[in-house]
Amino acid sequence: MNLSNKQKQYLKGEAHHLKPVVMIGANGFTEGVLAEIENALNFHELIKVKISSEDRETKKLICDAIIRETGAAQVQLIGSILTIFKPSEDKKITLPKK
Repeated sequence: MNLSNKQKQYLKGEAHHLKPVVMIGANGFTEGVLAEIENALNFHELIKVKISSEDRETKKLICDAIIRETGAAQVQLIGSILTIFKPSEDKKITLPKK
């Protein structure tokens, strides 16, 4: 899923007040974590994921895996917080036109 810059800016504004709903800790990116991310995306469409990893490369690999496995679009990555968006069947968030 590709988002235009205008759509990303809109989603960043919508996500500003959100707290991370999924936190990836010492156990890393597991099937259980993936299931929680999928559930959160289906319910909220726009979520933040906190990745507790000191290694920048590991963090990048986890982010790429989340995007690949969920089919979501990356809105932004700031520090250890990844913001992702995936529209659900209910269409709770209406994106601006490209």
